[in-house]
Amino acid sequence: MANRIVLNETSYHGKGAIQEIAAEVKSRGFQKAFVCSDPDLIEFGVTGKVLNVLDAAGLAYAVYSDIKANPTIENVQHGVQEFHNSGADYIIAIGGGSSMDTAKAVGIISANPEFADVRSLEGTAPTKNKSIPIIAVPTTAGTAAEVTINYVITDAEKKRKFVCVDTHDIPIIAIVDPDMMSSMPKGLTAATGMDALTHAIEGFTTKAAWEMTDMFHLKAIEIISANLRGAVANTPEGREGMALGQYIAGMGFSNVGLGIVHSMAHALGAVYDTPHGVANAILLPTVMEYNADATGDKYRYIAAAMGVEGTKDMSQTEYRKAAVDAVKRLALDVGIPADLKGIAREEDVPFLAESAYADACRPGNPKDTSVEEIAALYRSLL
Repeated sequence: MANRIVLNETSYHGKGAIQEIAAEVKSRGFQKAFVCSDPDLIEFGVTGKVLNVLDAAGLAYAVYSDIKANPTIENVQHGVQEFHNSGADYIIAIGGGSSMDTAKAVGIISANPEFADVRSLEGTAPTKNKSIPIIAVPTTAGTAAEVTINYVITDAEKKRKFVCVDTHDIPIIAIVDPDMMSSMPKGLTAATGMDALTHAIEGFTTKAAWEMTDMFHLKAIEIISANLRGAVANTPEGREGMALGQYIAGMGFSNVGLGIVHSMAHALGAVYDTPHGVANAILLPTVMEYNADATGDKYRYIAAAMGVEGTKDMSQTEYRKAAVDAVKRLALDVGIPADLKGIAREEDVPFLAESAYADACRPGNPKDTSVEEIAALYRSLL
């Protein structure tokens, strides 16, 4: 069996990387940008950093800001219409996962109008054409949507999120500039950082993991563990480390998938609008304990990457506990809640479990599971 790796055509990393946008746009002959960014980023001047680059270079653009925290089918359909009305020929997505996911769906449907209902994109859709070209500029250090072939849309009518996986949707250019992330509040920094750690750990243990993605994921775990506390404290070193760590995690998991932490988090986000990173962070230690007996010796490497000493001399039981404990300690240090109390309700557990089991990330979980076992995991955190 062949293992596939799909990455951006080009990516720029480091302070001031957004300045490279103008040269890339001109070299590719693009004429007008459709800038997708959420209202808060526009209000607080974050989006303006990129618009200033476009203005200075005399590049045309239209701004689209109907971006929701969990983008819905209706948001996407509105975005498709606005893209066509704008006369743009490429997209610049500025923001976190929500802006990126909206941009990807708009780009895919604009190039493949037979999927205009949006729901037909769930799973691995048979699109024929590459997305409208996307330049992705993340403002959070967590989702890595700028380097993945995935996006997530909320079906508000059915109270569920669905994952779309499509090699045609990957942004052609990623601009990973820590300056674009410096205005993130502590809570969002913590949540998105734990989302990135979840990507790295789930990607490292998923059924499809192999040597190249293991390399990405272990390095990502190391970088994230070393820098998340600093990023929450808003140190330049912490911000820059997280910008790189979350991207490296995306290089891996985009190509091998995730597991039931994400499946369960998607269900919580659809029902309660729970921030995705918070949901992942709460669920991760519990699911790691559940999956431990299906992960071989991988928790030894996770523990070591997170800075635990003496892992070579530990028994299997000891290093598995050490890995879980290291995740719990990091989550506690950055202010993540320890359980789902006040978030989820017992009466919703059957629906949550069914939704999580049906989620596209579930088959990649290292341990085969069931609706009943997922329900038990939810209940253990209530």
